[in-house]
Amino acid sequence: MDKGQPIVMISSFTPRLCGIATFTEEAREFLQRLYTNRDVLVISHIDGEGKGVFPLIDMKNRYWWKPVAKKIKKLAPYAVHIEHEYGLYEYVDERGIGDENQGFLELLNAINEFPTVVEPHTIHGRLRDVEENFIYNLCRIADVVIFKHEYQKWRLNWTFTQRKWPMPENIMVIPHGARPDIKWESEDIPRLKKELGLSKIPYLSNNLVGLVGWIQSNKRWDILTSMWEDISIEIEKRTGQSWDLLAAGKMRDPNHLCDYQKYIKEIELLEKKGIAHYYEFIPRGEIYYKVMAVCEFIVLPSVDETQSGTLARIISLKKPYITTAPMEGLTAQTLDSEGGLLFTNKKMLKEKVIKLACDKILREQFSKNLKKYLDEVVSWEIVAKKYKDSYKLARSKKINSVDINLPPDF
Repeated sequence: MDKGQPIVMISSFTPRLCGIATFTEEAREFLQRLYTNRDVLVISHIDGEGKGVFPLIDMKNRYWWKPVAKKIKKLAPYAVHIEHEYGLYEYVDERGIGDENQGFLELLNAINEFPTVVEPHTIHGRLRDVEENFIYNLCRIADVVIFKHEYQKWRLNWTFTQRKWPMPENIMVIPHGARPDIKWESEDIPRLKKELGLSKIPYLSNNLVGLVGWIQSNKRWDILTSMWEDISIEIEKRTGQSWDLLAAGKMRDPNHLCDYQKYIKEIELLEKKGIAHYYEFIPRGEIYYKVMAVCEFIVLPSVDETQSGTLARIISLKKPYITTAPMEGLTAQTLDSEGGLLFTNKKMLKEKVIKLACDKILREQFSKNLKKYLDEVVSWEIVAKKYKDSYKLARSKKINSVDINLPPDF
């Protein structure tokens, strides 16, 4: 069978250590499974690589988008699917002044003959003026714009209403995908611990609470590490079980070095007391899932997040979790999935960690809820089909001039 027009994704891509690069890698994988008669190609920044990847985006060039537009015209795609985050497409001149993503909008205008879907990864509930203006123009130029959560759409409706701007009707809500194919059971955990080298640590408990992912200032590992000794004592007092903290990940942004050093120092002090362990690894690929899998539950104490690849992996593994609220996407998905607990201060976090460690039945219920949420809502297999629907809408608008009418739910 001859292959049809390709789908072209534009994004950062591996081996770049970037959450959106990893997101795109998984999204592409499941889109390719769905589209057996089309290639799913990627136009990436110049550090991307791999089969079907074209590393053309050089953000040192004010007109970085011109080679991208030229390649798009040559590929003549079925649809263009762009992963957007402000920092990925911000040109900064010799004075250190950014163009506020003007080049990105110029790219959209340059490829306007093709059906175009844009998936922004940063849509805060309370937008800055420059973000409001960018989203307005983005929705005006792109055929379809994908938000991750319903709250982002109804909040934007409120924001635009106050400005007396028309609410875009081309915004779809498609959640962050999660892998449905991770099938490890409880009997696999000893093998995974052995593969990771954790079984060689004699003091490490079989009951682990995980702090897992990129070590960044906004992830605030210190909130939990500062209380962990008291928490572990209280859990053992109530259950007779020893519980240890597994802090696992790696720093990627040198701007976060001071906080990274602070977090690691606190974990090392806990290690000396035999109640915690620091495991360094690059959070991407299968090892990311393996590290989470050996934990009974995960704590995600982020203080700045709209949606989270870490949470997507937690959901994929059906791991009960505790995260910060109110925190946009983290709170929304916790309410939607009924798979975790929320905290708003240190005292509440301490109580929630103790509660979840002491209540196996609650952990099992959360795990069942997450399985249902995964199977019915956020599986990449479902998300890829919704992407397919977005491409059809974009093509219908571009080729047949059919208006898109997706009003807000609220």
